[in-house]
Amino acid sequence: MKKVLCFLLGALIVASLVYAQEWKGQGRLPGIVYDEQGKPMEGVKVKLFCPKFNGGFEVMTDKDGKWTGAWMRTGAWNLDFEKIGYMPVRKSFQMNQFVRNKELEVTMKKVEGLVVTEEMKKDLNAANDLYDKKEYDRAIAAYKAFLVEFPEAYYIWRNIGNAYFVQEKYDLAEAAYKEILAKKADDAEAVISIGNCYANRASVLRGDSREELEKHDFAQNKALEWYAKVPIEKINDSASLYSIGLTFRAAQKPDDALNYFRKAVEIEPTSADALYELGLAYTALQNKEEAIVVFENYLKVDADSERAGQVKGFLDYLRKK
Repeated sequence: MKKVLCFLLGALIVASLVYAQEWKGQGRLPGIVYDEQGKPMEGVKVKLFCPKFNGGFEVMTDKDGKWTGAWMRTGAWNLDFEKIGYMPVRKSFQMNQFVRNKELEVTMKKVEGLVVTEEMKKDLNAANDLYDKKEYDRAIAAYKAFLVEFPEAYYIWRNIGNAYFVQEKYDLAEAAYKEILAKKADDAEAVISIGNCYANRASVLRGDSREELEKHDFAQNKALEWYAKVPIEKINDSASLYSIGLTFRAAQKPDDALNYFRKAVEIEPTSADALYELGLAYTALQNKEEAIVVFENYLKVDADSERAGQVKGFLDYLRKK
């Protein structure tokens, strides 16, 4: 009986470890981080997280500013670049584990007037650890305490806003992002983040009552208003472009949606989600030839899923028109 129990326990442990590492695949992503003068940055923490499988890992840049993400599975990944004294950078990457991915280049900007001390590093690392453990309320308290001690590090409001955002406390998240704009009015990421707050509010307001519909329309229009503050040519993050495109599509603005999906695909040609939406946008606008090209490219990325079956159906229909 003991042997059976030991076997079962061992099997459960192995299963849990396999499940915990579902993000693992064969993909590799090389990268390099520069400062504003174009010099490689050593000691930048790169966090790689796959939302679909709720897992990931961390690496650090070497003396040449280089890092490598290994054993990554196909899918969307969020990449966070952090170093004390520099503005955090978030990138999204659509991993295709069966192709050779080119080196991802990132530039980090130094926070003006901020002198980094060992005490700051210790306090901020402790707050970041709480965030990584999803102890968001404690992380927020730690970030706010940090700002009381070091008010010049205003960019930490982004961390606070993100912590509120994942808790769906959009009013508080918006207020936090606005603290950044009070110091740096042209911070595109903060502007887009506020737009995301309104977009997420709109997504949950889908009741049948007139009041709910009015609230939905108001939130959706506010999201579009905030997104419009940032020229599309200044947005170089595929995930942000894709998300904004979805909001324009929901607002029945297909021309605008197409522009965002198109640029998202230009940045990440293997993004299945962006390719799919771009193909639908071209189809809705009756741009038959463009839609066919995009859907054909989609099948090069994803040929076997249920959605791939839909795409094949779209292609059959478009080719017969």
